[in-house]
Order: sequence, then C-alpha cells, then structure tokens
Amino acid sequence: MKTFTLLTIAFVLMSVAARSQGFVYHPNNPNFGGNTFNYSWMLSSAQAQDRTTDPANKRTTNSTTNTSSLDSYAQSLQNQLLGRITSSLVSKQFGEGTLKPGTYTFGDYQVEISNGTNGVVVRIVDGKGGETSITVPYY
Repeated sequence: MKTFTLLTIAFVLMSVAARSQGFVYHPNNPNFGGNTFNYSWMLSSAQAQDRTTDPANKRTTNSTTNTSSLDSYAQSLQNQLLGRITSSLVSKQFGEGTLKPGTYTFGDYQVEISNGTNGVVVRIVDGKGGETSITVPYY
C-alpha cells in the first residue's frame, strides 16, 4: 500500500509539473481567412508547379511572324482610322470636332455613333460577333 501511495503522489506531482501549450491554427490561404499578402506567393508557387497544358490554348509564342505584311498593313490602317474617329469624337465633346452621328464601317468593324441622354454613344461591332458600347458623357 505504501508503494501505491508513493506512485500516486509521484503521478500527481508529475501532472502538476507538466504543462501544455495551446495550439492556434492560422490558415495560410487567403480564401480561408489567411493573410492576403500570401495570395501572390501561393499563386506563383502553384503556377510554377503546374505541368499540364491546356489543349484549347494553341497560341504560338511567335505570332508576329505568322502574319503577312499585307495583313499587318490592313491592321495598322484599321487602327489609324479607329484612332481618328476616337480623337474626332473626343475633340467634338471638348470643343473642336466635326464628327457627325451615323454608321461608319472600317474593315471588320462597324461603328455607330449616336446622341444619347447621358452623352454620345459609340457602339462598336466587330465581324466576329463581339460588341461593345462606350458612352462619352456631356460636359
């Protein structure tokens, strides 16, 4: 019995002397409440480890060599004409333009200019089904 009492006292003293520490979970991923500054590091790490390729993405790294000089010239001409329309529209809104409402066609693009309630509305439609509208407000 004396041994049992000594063992019990020893276990009680050992349990008092042993201390534990509380663990607190801190997530790393910002999607689960972690620090938002970890986002770019986690994204770059995931992209570095990604070894799969998207079969739908068939872009070549040298796309500029695949276009002919005639295609390049046509694209440059379209960009210049669209730039001229844009500058005319902006100068009209701010004072010096001669751009009139109407429909203009440049290559694959169709540009419709009309006066709206909030400003001049420019609707651009490309030949591939894409469409965008821009409203330049009145001042």
